[in-house]
Amino acid sequence: MITEPRRHGGTEKILNDSGVTDLIIRSAIEVHRTLGPGLLESAYEECLCYELTLNGMPLERQKSLPLTYKGLRLDCGYRMDIVVAECVVVELKCVEKILPIHEAQLLTYLKLSGLRTGLVLNFHTHVLKDGIKRLVL
Repeated sequence: MITEPRRHGGTEKILNDSGVTDLIIRSAIEVHRTLGPGLLESAYEECLCYELTLNGMPLERQKSLPLTYKGLRLDCGYRMDIVVAECVVVELKCVEKILPIHEAQLLTYLKLSGLRTGLVLNFHTHVLKDGIKRLVL
């Protein structure tokens, strides 16, 4: 599918969703190589956001996600961990393995937000590439 390119940073670099996810994954691998597994999700979130910011990526943390039901906007407490460049939802986990419920959570966030691309990043692995799941609506 064709995606609209995103501009980021002062360099006017153009990135599509795939380019953004590649940068997110590279940044997450750097965080994981430096810290390893075993920390709290909040620590990985803080460090990943720092890495993404160093790379000039705009992001929003703990972004509220309201639910609209028959025209009524409801704040049900949904929060996306990180939204990068207004196009990729990142859901962080520190669990034994990514389960279908984690994928369902990300798919729900994608549907409610209208975004197409998301990543589940599980930092509780010896090698981060074993804890990455990319989903596209």
